[in-house]
Amino acid sequence: MRRAGGKAAAFLPAAPLALFFAVAYLLPIAILAAVSFRPDLRASGWTTAHYAAFLGDGFTLSILLDTLWLGLQVVFVTLLIAYPLGLVYMRAGPRMRALLVFLILLPLLTNTVVRTFAWMAILGRNGLVDTFAAALGLASEPLRLLYSRTGLVIALAQIYLPLMALPLNNSLVKIDGNLLRAAEGLGASSAHLFRTVILPLSLPGAVAGCLLVFAGATTAFITQTLVGGGRQIFMPLFIYQQALGVQRWAFAAAASVVFALTVMAIVYAFNRFARKHLRGVDA
Repeated sequence: MRRAGGKAAAFLPAAPLALFFAVAYLLPIAILAAVSFRPDLRASGWTTAHYAAFLGDGFTLSILLDTLWLGLQVVFVTLLIAYPLGLVYMRAGPRMRALLVFLILLPLLTNTVVRTFAWMAILGRNGLVDTFAAALGLASEPLRLLYSRTGLVIALAQIYLPLMALPLNNSLVKIDGNLLRAAEGLGASSAHLFRTVILPLSLPGAVAGCLLVFAGATTAFITQTLVGGGRQIFMPLFIYQQALGVQRWAFAAAASVVFALTVMAIVYAFNRFARKHLRGVDA
């Protein structure tokens, strides 16, 4: 009895956090799920018609798949940028590491809306990219990156790069330096060293970064809408249009549930797959 009371007392400090989590996260999701099964907000009864309408429409499914594809594209670009940055971080001294961490964290100190408008100025007609491209003679006409898929992927990759770089750097600095020196002493080239030692041991951090970036990029409503433009419709904008544009709140709720469950299922499956194949890697 005393032991049970002691365990309850040990978890007591976490009670406010648990209560806040339940009220601010679980309760809204439960209400959203309940609304998705109502014929209408003011109607009584329950129905699965909204789910059938969403899953049975090729247009809505194409929006869902395109949103997931956008997330994968952003993950790929952030990986390409984060690995060279991580290798520099791994071999740098303490002062340089502190500077790199500051530079990585610096974008997070700026609001996402501000960063998105900054990218609109950079990618827009006669913006920074167009000016440099014209000055270097690389393009005679505007590149039209704003409101394009390429511009959107670039903007999202910059915004979510810290979520990839931080866990990856953490894995890279844990790699035993003796392994690297031994491989170099045996004549391994830089490419062979990266492929056989650095890459396998840094995968836990890369996997964590991939999950964070994918979840963030697929749900980035503001950046997708402003940088992507109205011609590219992704799930966050589609749900917004259904809820506030045409007042189909129940259908928007069903689309939200399907979208959230799909992202969570992909993240969970990828995490399970990574854990299974990375068992024993402790970097």
